[in-house]
Amino acid sequence: MAKRRKEDALETRERILDAAIDVFDRRGVSRPSLTEIAELAGVTRGAVYGHFQNKADLFGALADRIQLPDESLCQAPLEACEDPLGELSSRWLFMYREVMANEQWRRIFTIILRRCEWVPENGEINERCAQGHAEANLRLRSLLENAVAVGQLPSDLDVEVAVPVVHAGIIGLLQQWVMNPEAFDIADVGARHVAANLEMLQTSRFLRKTPATTEPTSLSV
Repeated sequence: MAKRRKEDALETRERILDAAIDVFDRRGVSRPSLTEIAELAGVTRGAVYGHFQNKADLFGALADRIQLPDESLCQAPLEACEDPLGELSSRWLFMYREVMANEQWRRIFTIILRRCEWVPENGEINERCAQGHAEANLRLRSLLENAVAVGQLPSDLDVEVAVPVVHAGIIGLLQQWVMNPEAFDIADVGARHVAANLEMLQTSRFLRKTPATTEPTSLSV
């Protein structure tokens, strides 16, 4: 009996999350109420609160169904990695392939990247996204520093500049794709995107450390 109750509770929780995906995808995150989600799920508002403290908690559980772009990077080892660029590349490519193949991943990424308004009522939700972004920056910095240490990247790479450049590329391609998934194959373009970014890290003179008195004045070569 206890096992059955646990299974029923889990089924109710998943039904609420399924409803939240549909509601947030159609109406954004800030406007809908938990009552609207409960009605679509066919449960009471109290049942929603029995599983989630508030909308931020529900959003967090929804994001846990996938790996946020930033959190995907955070899965890579921080140190003692013999192939840091390979680790970064594999995580990066996995995310592109999965969002292409998995409809639920696509819808949740769309919610996170396009429907999650940066307004006061989304404070806790935005805080989680910001925290994931900061943690991913630290992880990415560690991977690039390790890649320099093992000789995969130039010794004079300016890691502080390279981190936001690479991170922006990851998020930017996902945003472009979720705006119009029919425009291109993100798995195919993503593979080229990863290769291009790694090549940029290895060869671009604009990502090198330079003396304080020397700054690039043009894009000419």
